Amino acid sequence: MRVITNRRLLEFSATHHDASGSLQAWRKAMESTGFSSFAELREVFRSVDKVGELHVFNIAGNKYRLITFLHFDRQLCYIKQILTHTEYDKGAWKK
Repeated sequence: MRVITNRRLLEFSATHHDASGSLQAWRKAMESTGFSSFAELREVFRSVDKVGELHVFNIAGNKYRLITFLHFDRQLCYIKQILTHTEYDKGAWKK
C-alpha cells in the first residue's frame, strides 16, 4: 500500500522526536503489505480502529494518533492528521 505522504510524518516528527521511529516503522509496514480489507489490516495492526470512513492508528504506545483514509482497492493510504492523544480526545479532527 502506498502512503501519501511521508512528509507529514517527518513534519510531525520534527516537533515530536519520540514519534519518529514508530511513524517510520508504521510507514514501512504499510508500504510492504497489500491490504484488501480492514480485517487484513487488523491482523497486522491490532490497535487500529475504524471511525466512519477513517482509520485511526495508535503510535508510540498510544501516545499519538495517526488518522488516515484508506483506499483498499487502489492500495493508497492518505494521512489526514497526526495528533497527540490529548488533541485527538478533543475531537476537532472529526469535523
